[in-house]
Amino acid sequence: MLRTGGDRGQVSVELLGMTPLIVLTLVLMWQAVLVGYAFTLAGNAADEGVRAGTAAPPGARQGACRQAALKDLTGAWRSGARVRQCGGTGWVTAEIGVKVPALFPGLIDFPVTVWGHAGAVEEVKR
Repeated sequence: MLRTGGDRGQVSVELLGMTPLIVLTLVLMWQAVLVGYAFTLAGNAADEGVRAGTAAPPGARQGACRQAALKDLTGAWRSGARVRQCGGTGWVTAEIGVKVPALFPGLIDFPVTVWGHAGAVEEVKR
């Protein structure tokens, strides 16, 4: 018996079967990118806050640090951001938390906050 066309459509069936796995892999990779970006944003926000805090007088340090830390965050990232610590004397520190979004910033956030920490020596005022 001669069978012809026995493998017809095999590639289509395999691709259809692999499509969910390919999509899942892409979604997980995108989520990993968002986690990394959240760490980058939190670290940069802490750096900016400390930079502003070291230049501000001690009484205005908390406000200047907080404002500078949140300034560069866009709306979706800023809404979930938290400033845990901002200020100090001599050694100024900042600790800024950013929520990790699920797939799209502003849609749903994971119950995970990544923290950025920074510190710098207070500038001498004359």
